Amino acid sequence: MNALPIDLALPPASRPLGGHGAAALHALLEQSLGRADGLTGAHCIHELWMRGEIGLSVDASLERLWKQASASIPDWLPMRHFEQLALLYQVTGRIRPGTRGASNLYLVLLDYRDSRPDPYGFYVGMSHYTPAQRFDQHKAGIRAAGSVLRRGLEVLTGPTRHLQHIGRAEALDIESALAEALRAEGLFVQGGH
Repeated sequence: MNALPIDLALPPASRPLGGHGAAALHALLEQSLGRADGLTGAHCIHELWMRGEIGLSVDASLERLWKQASASIPDWLPMRHFEQLALLYQVTGRIRPGTRGASNLYLVLLDYRDSRPDPYGFYVGMSHYTPAQRFDQHKAGIRAAGSVLRRGLEVLTGPTRHLQHIGRAEALDIESALAEALRAEGLFVQGGH
């Protein structure tokens, strides 16, 4: 199989490898690992996760990808698999902002392995900072939500890529609506003021 050119502008929600069969997808993943191609490898692993394929082989491939191609892995690839990833894309994908502005929505993966049957929760926030900058602020204790400060594992930029640069009033409404929509799906959600 030849290397597949993937446009850097393609968001993960577009699932550019969705039409590939399992064997072709695994072969492309191996090729990307051999070339230290973080972008293609990220799309491969993302597609496997979205199909519900998890397990040691995907986890091992993710670990190899981080070791071999960390500089070229896009920021939207989570550092760990969690069951609700496809659901996050589904719920956030229903939201279509209409105004442009300086506000950004973001999701943070929270670690509740020590206290809840479901090991993960999610924080929904809105800021004029980028999601990565705002997550760093939370972790540094700057206007931090306690849940993110204590339990925040990573910012999940993939599901909210289309919810960036929105007008403030609309972003506030979306923040609340997104938190409620995720709760309605049975997820444990913090934030969403």
